[in-house]
Amino acid sequence: MRVRRGVRAVMLDDDRILLCRMRIAPPGTAVWITPGGGVEDGESPLEALRRELLGDRFRARRRLPPHVWRRAAPAPPELTSHDAVADDFYLVRTTAFTPRGTFSDEAPAAENITGFRWWALEEIAGYRGPDLFAPRDLATPLRTLIEAGAPAKPVPVGGSAR
Repeated sequence: MRVRRGVRAVMLDDDRILLCRMRIAPPGTAVWITPGGGVEDGESPLEALRRELLGDRFRARRRLPPHVWRRAAPAPPELTSHDAVADDFYLVRTTAFTPRGTFSDEAPAAENITGFRWWALEEIAGYRGPDLFAPRDLATPLRTLIEAGAPAKPVPVGGSAR
């Protein structure tokens, strides 16, 4: 089985989480995801987070932040080179910032990213719009993380956003 390993950052500013809006198939569908991406061959999770995260905010970190969630799911149809995805989520406490980092305007678009937003927990829990969230039930593990802090070991979270 070909598994795409990924790292994602649960970036929290008090009780808000930073999410990226990504276009997915079918056309017109979008999902709000945590920042991150694939782990390259020979790369550690910390190295992948440094490379994937938004600009220089994360580069100075010397240790991997707390590993809070783990998600395993079948690969989405557009990821034809893999059968499944396995994402590890790490808690990054931060102050609010404008998510741009060192990206040009074209870089997020090349990754199908159409926007960034800081979401409050209750906004996610009450959302009734057309977009999806990944993990699918993001509000539940996020509420536990905000109220109880980082778990002793990663908690499994829902599969794909679809």
